[in-house]
Amino acid sequence: MARRRRDDEPADDLSVDELIDGPTENLTPEIQAAVLAGPTGDGDLEATRDLSGHAPADPPAVDSVTPASADAQRTGTSGGVPPVPTARARVELPRLPAAGPSYRRALLGAVADLGGRRGATVPAVQLAVGGVPVDQERLADYDRVCGFRLADRLPATFPHVMGFPLTLRLISAPEFPIPLTGVVHVGNQITVRRPVTVTDRLDFTTWAENLRPHERGRQVDVVLVGSVDGEEVWRGVSTYLGRQRAPDGGQRRGHGDRPPPPAVTARWSVTPRVGTDYARVSGDHNPIHTSRVGARLLGFPRPIAHGMWSAARCLAALESRLPETYTADVAFKLPVPLPGTVTFSATALGSGWDFSLHDRRGRPHLVGTIR
Repeated sequence: MARRRRDDEPADDLSVDELIDGPTENLTPEIQAAVLAGPTGDGDLEATRDLSGHAPADPPAVDSVTPASADAQRTGTSGGVPPVPTARARVELPRLPAAGPSYRRALLGAVADLGGRRGATVPAVQLAVGGVPVDQERLADYDRVCGFRLADRLPATFPHVMGFPLTLRLISAPEFPIPLTGVVHVGNQITVRRPVTVTDRLDFTTWAENLRPHERGRQVDVVLVGSVDGEEVWRGVSTYLGRQRAPDGGQRRGHGDRPPPPAVTARWSVTPRVGTDYARVSGDHNPIHTSRVGARLLGFPRPIAHGMWSAARCLAALESRLPETYTADVAFKLPVPLPGTVTFSATALGSGWDFSLHDRRGRPHLVGTIR
């Protein structure tokens, strides 16, 4: 792993390789003490139980499962895919769960199981919650933070924010194969099947699939589907990587010769407020994005921007040119340090777009497509 910079130097050299190698892996004594000494939360004790506490007494509803091979074709992976359940129990929650208990459960579980191994399959469960309204005040704040214009149509990334507590509930469960602490969000795919408006009430369903090996650990796809009156209108697939040390310690791959960055379309200054403001509107309060102290505890000299803020900011720059239905695919590369400066590039390609964010040295933070 590359030599760590001093605290007063920028974190520009931090890459996904370094994220995987160590900065978020170390569950330090300070973090453990803070978790164990922390409050029990907002009183939602139900939200702190494992998923087995929600299992229905009657036989579970059965839903078909996308074969892992189909997802492997989409993601470009093959071979060594662990077996996946052939059916999922559907668990209906009465409301969106609180995020706080999910984070605390994940951290406490990491303290209890430090050094342990997770299961070999994804949970045979899908979580669902119905009739989630659009919080228009929150939407307006989100639009301002990410650069979208105020409108009655939701940005493609906003349903991800709306359903994030349900996803967090799934991936923070003890039986999830990758621990939440130290997980790296390496990719995101969003499909807009029709515009979603502020008057829609969304039914969300989430599940995990396609657990597969990776040279630095394991990857898994977490699917979040938004439906209105039984019709799927939005789908997001987040790809997460959980690191596992190889017996030989692993070898870091060289970057080789990077292609030159495309022509610059815009240059953006990213202030520290991006971290705190996005945490407020998204509900994702990971301290690596919001606190210098928290970032240092997790191995970074300063906070880094949320990946989904970066993706949303790119889509906002193309907002007036997007069709009503499309798929946006994003791969996260270098983290964006706060504060920092990034260059945005967008190139029309047929009926879609290629876009990217680069740092001042021409290294990619994010690359994406719209089709």
